[in-house]
Amino acid sequence: MSNFIWDAERKTRTGVAEAVFCQGKSNSDLQAIVEHNLAEQKALLMTRLSSEQWATLSPEIRQQLDYDLTSKTAIANLEPIVQSSKQVCIVCAGTSDVSVATEAQRTLRFNGIEAPLIADVGVAGLWRLLDNIEQIRQYKIIIAVAGMEGALFSVLAGLVSAPVIAVPTAVGYGVSADGQAALSSALASCAPGVMTVNINNGFGAAAAAVKIVRQYT
Repeated sequence: MSNFIWDAERKTRTGVAEAVFCQGKSNSDLQAIVEHNLAEQKALLMTRLSSEQWATLSPEIRQQLDYDLTSKTAIANLEPIVQSSKQVCIVCAGTSDVSVATEAQRTLRFNGIEAPLIADVGVAGLWRLLDNIEQIRQYKIIIAVAGMEGALFSVLAGLVSAPVIAVPTAVGYGVSADGQAALSSALASCAPGVMTVNINNGFGAAAAAVKIVRQYT
């Protein structure tokens, strides 16, 4: 017997459709959730879907899902893109942060927003960020993804007029403490206009961006 109760009205109520956080869920519940959404022909986003969990889904189910191993997300019945003009962009410090950045990108796409990902522009090679800054400045909201000491958040926010949604990642050695150092840097940023979500929470950053975009469109 399945344990899930689907929140079909969440998008109407909150502006962001319900997504399925797969980590910790049983294989039978995941199978039931997907079957329900496919039967209802509803758009479906699954986050933190490991390759092991993906493999347990039936072949018929997997054929109907767009699974991305990098972000560990799966999408079904994707709705048309409705916002593609200079709304949101994603900037990440290093290629080690790409998995979290891609989770944000696919969450935005699931919610109808196409967002480019500008990767590997961390402050250890500041010229890489500066080479891309004019492109970044064209967007109304910037999601910044970084681990280590999280310096990207303050540097970027000091160069752009758009709000910056900071996503600290659990990338780094020793005192980086699985993202705690980057989280502290984001929260203590001296650059105004930085908002911060939890460690590795690309989904949460994208959901915040979706809500902001829908306030003025």
